[in-house]
Amino acid sequence: DVGLVESGGNLVQPGGSLRLSCEGGVFTFRSGCMGWFRQTTGTEREAVATATVDGTTTYADSVKGRFTISRDNTKNTLTLQMNSLKPEDTAMYYCAASNFARYRCSTSDQYNYWGQGTQVTVSS
Repeated sequence: DVGLVESGGNLVQPGGSLRLSCEGGVFTFRSGCMGWFRQTTGTEREAVATATVDGTTTYADSVKGRFTISRDNTKNTLTLQMNSLKPEDTAMYYCAASNFARYRCSTSDQYNYWGQGTQVTVSS
């Protein structure tokens, strides 16, 4: 158990902001890909934002310009700043890490460690 732990999920009104954090426990963040995924009931887990081992980031089209992923390898933390939230952003958000993928980070099969998830609900 590498102990990925997410925090920051909450109920927020449309247009609001949230900041999700992921702490890595014993996992060494500089080892490989890191990412944020989300899932709703009955849907596939989808990549929201990912970062390669050298910090190159990729975003889902639906969140570009609104979400920002950042990794701090020295502090073993991964964050997701979410602005201008929409009801369709409502989901369980998961932090993910890989100890084998370094640059191909955009799909869930590249990850072998997952957090328990933090719920984000966007509703008025």
